[in-house]
Amino acid sequence: MIHYVQRKHLDVSKYNFCIENAVQSKVFAFSWYLDIVADNWDVLVLDDYKAVMPVPWRSKFFIKYGYPPFWILELGVFSLNEKIGIQSFLDVLYGKFRFIESRLNTRNHIEKKSPHLLTKEMQVLSLHSDHDAILNTYRKDRRKDLGRANTSGLKEKWGDAPEQLITLFKNNVGQRTPNIKKADYQVLEQIMNICLVNQIGEILSIYDDKDHLVASGFFLKHKDTVTLLVSSTDFKNRKNGANTFLINSAIYKYQKDFGVFNFGGSSMQSIAKYFLSFGAETLKYQQIKYHNLPYLVTLFKH
Repeated sequence: MIHYVQRKHLDVSKYNFCIENAVQSKVFAFSWYLDIVADNWDVLVLDDYKAVMPVPWRSKFFIKYGYPPFWILELGVFSLNEKIGIQSFLDVLYGKFRFIESRLNTRNHIEKKSPHLLTKEMQVLSLHSDHDAILNTYRKDRRKDLGRANTSGLKEKWGDAPEQLITLFKNNVGQRTPNIKKADYQVLEQIMNICLVNQIGEILSIYDDKDHLVASGFFLKHKDTVTLLVSSTDFKNRKNGANTFLINSAIYKYQKDFGVFNFGGSSMQSIAKYFLSFGAETLKYQQIKYHNLPYLVTLFKH
């Protein structure tokens, strides 16, 4: 039976055990991660934590609604047994919330079609070959970028402070995404600091020959997968191949110890095409967009 459990009543040790050992295990679902990024969150729990579904939520006009916090790429159902389906979780979820928007994960398979589920894409690269073999799968543009990076004298540096990446992101990507607020950047910095301390996150920075920061990225490490959570380049210096150099340097490092490189995912064709040019493949996942509100729906968009 599925129970709705408030965060304050959650058995945290059992919950985190389920996340750690789940078929779909993702770092974004651990209690410590959700405590940082979500305004509030509760959990749908199957029996004695055989499967769980964390649900971040807010409230507006006395109506509680599910929302997707920044810096979470995948949530959904996490189960100790692959045979546990997710439709029963969705049925309970729709009964609890009148509006919800959330991402599932790539291991949540749904056979039943629904108007409340949208298919999205992310890009991943297998790291099971050696780096030379992976490099051979890069498309011509990426190899040209690496050539430009070498002639430009770009240098990689691991271990910069989060503030430098966040500042670069704000001044470039952030200018095109005004919906990311000051509080969201503060949350990102907190996540990065905790992951760095616990050695499950790393920052790679790329500098030019004049020691200007031209690209930077933050990588999350969990089990067999490395995920590029956030990155940015200096938009004024985009002809030196810095972003390709950044990603290739990370692939080179992580190929030795990990099996999958997750680019962070995008359903935007231009971004997806760029990620795929590294020899990546596309994985599909579902995004929940459910509402039972015939009016004022737009008020529940953050």
